[in-house]
Amino acid sequence: MLVRMGLLSLLLTALIVETVLAVRFLQRAWEKFENDDSLRIAILTGSGEKAFCAGGDLKEMVESGLRVPPRDMFPLPYDNIELTKPTIAAVNGIAFAGGWMLAQACDLCVASTSAKFAITEVKVGRGSPWAAPLIHMIPQRIFMEIVLTGKPITAQRAYEIGLVNRLSNPDDLMEKALELASEILEGAPLSVKAARDTVMLSTEMGRGAALQAARAAHECAYNSEDAQEGPRAFSEKRMPRWKGC
Repeated sequence: MLVRMGLLSLLLTALIVETVLAVRFLQRAWEKFENDDSLRIAILTGSGEKAFCAGGDLKEMVESGLRVPPRDMFPLPYDNIELTKPTIAAVNGIAFAGGWMLAQACDLCVASTSAKFAITEVKVGRGSPWAAPLIHMIPQRIFMEIVLTGKPITAQRAYEIGLVNRLSNPDDLMEKALELASEILEGAPLSVKAARDTVMLSTEMGRGAALQAARAAHECAYNSEDAQEGPRAFSEKRMPRWKGC
């Protein structure tokens, strides 16, 4: 876990997300991120180049007789973990099943050109109800093909369909993710929060309701000191000094 410049970097050291240590680590890390006001954005990545996350331990599922997974089985941002700040998945290597789930749960995704993504549950008789939000990220027929076939797609294909925001050479993955994070950190904190809230509200409401909710979400930003500092800094041709209030 690395903390710097309002940024929290989370490293998945276990390929199998279900291991007790990995689950506890993520739980604590997400809680730290949400509760620390000095942290504005988080990057989630895997160790090495082999895998971002290879999904759940199928052998353990069989031995434990697991049927319907409990909702709190994985600490998943914006599902069973409430986060109000942006997150970036930096995907190196394979992101299969639960690995795709974790990458999908983050707000943004930067992927190594060697990365591969797959929702493989149909291949092993399991399910992927967590994939439902994909309908707001990629076209329906591509979504359908991915979940019905279980076949992997390349990072390039993931970029083409809109699952991935930016591609990177394998050696430059974290640099590319940090670059994206830095661009977000340049924005006024309350404006960034309101912008993110607007996107999330838009996926859950009709057009009229989303517009109304988005206006309400932006009131705090409009009424803040930063709303005056931004235009002032622009007119004075200097960098703004954000206070987050």
